[in-house]
Amino acid sequence: MTDRTERDRTAPSTTGRVLRPRAWPSPVRAMTRILNADGSPPVPAPTGTGTGRSAVVDCALYVDGKRQPGDWTYAEALAAARREEHGFVWIGLHQPELAEMTAIAETYGLHELAVEDAVKAEQRPKLERFGDVVFLVLRTARYCEHTELTENSEVVETGQVMLFIGPNFVISVRHGDACRLAPIRADLETKQELLLHGPWAVAYGVTDRVVDLYLEVADQIEDDLDMLEAEVFDRHGHGRIQRIYQMKRELVEFKRAVVPLQRPLMTLTSQVNRDVPKEIRKYFRDVQDHLSRTVEQVNSYDDLLNSILQARLAQVTVDQNNDMRKIAAWAGIAAVWTAIAGIYGMNFDNMPELKMTYGYPVVLALMLGVSLALYRWFRRNGWL
Repeated sequence: MTDRTERDRTAPSTTGRVLRPRAWPSPVRAMTRILNADGSPPVPAPTGTGTGRSAVVDCALYVDGKRQPGDWTYAEALAAARREEHGFVWIGLHQPELAEMTAIAETYGLHELAVEDAVKAEQRPKLERFGDVVFLVLRTARYCEHTELTENSEVVETGQVMLFIGPNFVISVRHGDACRLAPIRADLETKQELLLHGPWAVAYGVTDRVVDLYLEVADQIEDDLDMLEAEVFDRHGHGRIQRIYQMKRELVEFKRAVVPLQRPLMTLTSQVNRDVPKEIRKYFRDVQDHLSRTVEQVNSYDDLLNSILQARLAQVTVDQNNDMRKIAAWAGIAAVWTAIAGIYGMNFDNMPELKMTYGYPVVLALMLGVSLALYRWFRRNGWL
C-alpha cells in the first residue's frame, strides 16, 4: 500500500464553524472554493447535491456489532461513533457526484486523489493508504443471461465498488449494478460477532461477495464455451469466427476485473499487515483461495478459446481446400469435352474421321464415357 497523506490542519470556515482537526490539503480547498462561490467549504447535509438526488443509499451506526436505531446524517453518525469505544459508521453511496462526495470527504478526512478515483470510477483493482484511511478498489462482474450467443452478445457486465476504510468508519461507493450491497449489509447485520471487528468486517463481507460473483460468472462462462466448442466440432455446424472473437473480448473484460485483485488480497492477508485485524485476515485468506480458483479458471478459458479459434481457422482452411479440389475435379471433367471439341473444331481439309457416318454420336459417347469415368474416380477419392 502507498502512503500519500499530508499533515492535518485546522481551518475555520467563513460561517464561523470550526472544521474538524483533519482538514483538506490546499488543492482540495481550491476545489471546494470552485464549488462554492463564497469560498466556503460545502456543509455536510443528507440531501447531497443541489440536483435533489442524494447518493447516500444508507447510513448506519454500529456499536458492539449491532446497528443502532434512528436515521443518521453522515456527520452525526461519525460524531456518535467517536464517542463509542466499539462504534463505527457504514455509509453506502451509489454513483455520487463530485459536490456530495467532496462534502463527505471533508467530514471524514478523505484524500482528494481517492475522492477523484471514487467519482470517476475508472480504476483497476488496487489497495492504497492515505494516512489512517485505506482505499480499496474492486471491480464487480455479473453474468448477462442470453438465449443465444451472437457476435454482439453481452456476456459479462462489470462495475466498481470502492471502499474507504478508516478507524471508525467504512464508506462504500458503488458504480453500476453488477453487485448490489444491500444484501451484503443485511447478511452482515445478522453476524454480530463478525461486525465486532469493525470496518474491516464490512470490507471482508463486500470482497467476499464480489469474489463469489466471480465464481458464478466463471461457471456460467464455461457453459458458453462448451456450447461454442460443440458447434465448432459439429460436422454439420457452422460456428462463426465473429462469435468466438466476441466471447474472447468478454473474457478479457472479465479477466481485467479478476486478475489484478490478486495483489491487493495478498497485501491484506500478509502477516506484516497491521491494518487488518488478525481474526479478519483469516477470512480474507479464504477469499484469496476463491480468487485463485477463479484466476485459474479464467486462464484455462483463455487457453481453451485460443484452441477453439485455432481449430475453427483450421476448419476454414480445410473447407477452402475441399472447395478447391471440387473446382479442380469439375474443371478436369470439363477439360475432356473442351479438348475433343477443340480438336474437331479445327478448320483443316484432311482430318481423319471427318467423313464417318457415325462420327458425331461416337465422339459424344466418348466424351460422356470419359467424363463419367473421371466423376467416379473423383468421387472415390473424396474430391466430389
